Amino acid sequence: MEAAFAIPGDLHTRTGGYIYERRLLESLNEIGQPTRHVGLMTSWPHPTPEAEAELSRALDALPAGKPLILDGLVFGSMDTETLARQTRPVVAMLHHPLGLEAGLPPARAATLIDRETANLRHAAHVVVPSPHTSDILTAQFGVAPERITIAAPGFDRPPARPPVPRTAPPLILSVGIICARKGHDILLDALGRLAGLDWHCVIVGLTHDEAVRQALLEQRAALGLEGRVRFAGVISEAELDTLYRQATLFALATRYEGYGLVLSEAQLYGLPILSCAVGAVPQTLPHGSAILTPPDDPEAFAAGLERLLRDEAERTRLATESIRRGAALPHWRDTAATMGTVLAQVSRSTAG
Repeated sequence: MEAAFAIPGDLHTRTGGYIYERRLLESLNEIGQPTRHVGLMTSWPHPTPEAEAELSRALDALPAGKPLILDGLVFGSMDTETLARQTRPVVAMLHHPLGLEAGLPPARAATLIDRETANLRHAAHVVVPSPHTSDILTAQFGVAPERITIAAPGFDRPPARPPVPRTAPPLILSVGIICARKGHDILLDALGRLAGLDWHCVIVGLTHDEAVRQALLEQRAALGLEGRVRFAGVISEAELDTLYRQATLFALATRYEGYGLVLSEAQLYGLPILSCAVGAVPQTLPHGSAILTPPDDPEAFAAGLERLLRDEAERTRLATESIRRGAALPHWRDTAATMGTVLAQVSRSTAG
């Protein structure tokens, strides 16, 4: 049976969530599970009246009984009555609960948590990228474990190409959208404490929150790091591939991750990794495979950076561990096969 996958915005947006859903959609079709993309406006999870009306029209146009995968930005914030009226099995694709996004006003966070809790009662099944997200949905949102399936993200292997020399001075690479949750302010604070060491840093990622970007630029100037820290914005896959190959280490001072695709990408390139012990990060980077510090602790993050910059043996050990774990990461067809099993399951249940 053909399925539909409703996703808001541009499928080629360079964020972990969009990469996951685009590659999942492509791979479902590749493995023989026909799945149609239903495009929606970009305003989710803060939908305009026009976006809500468009969603209702799009859902009404789908044949009754067709399995529908709903992106989490839509599922967690859409009108509960609209969801309850669906005549098809709905699979919620949740990367992490919307109300747990860092930087939300408390009232908005509470509203999103209440809405997502209500909407989850109407999902035929829930698919998540990590055991951590599954645990959160069970403990805080009351979702029965048997209604949740973990579909770990797949990964495309880096293209084969001649070796690229590491840069001098050492390159600290960070990849993550410009928003409060990614903790780039903590990274900058930590780098400011290491001004006496030899390094330069590139932060790659689109701007999700302009106010956060402006604050980061002001922070960089105040720390005197304008010549050493570059915000690269959105770059091509080829340019990012080159940066991964040139980097000495990877650093992400995140405040929360439902999985953290870029951390596994850094493993694929054999980089030593520094991040924070929060959300799904300790599952993505198990004990001994990276240096993890507490979130929102620039002093500890600076100590981790200094350790990796100074200790070549530790860099080599963690790089070897990244190579080992990167080789074992799943492919996107594995992720699609897991989702395909879920679609078959909810289709059978509906037919029964």
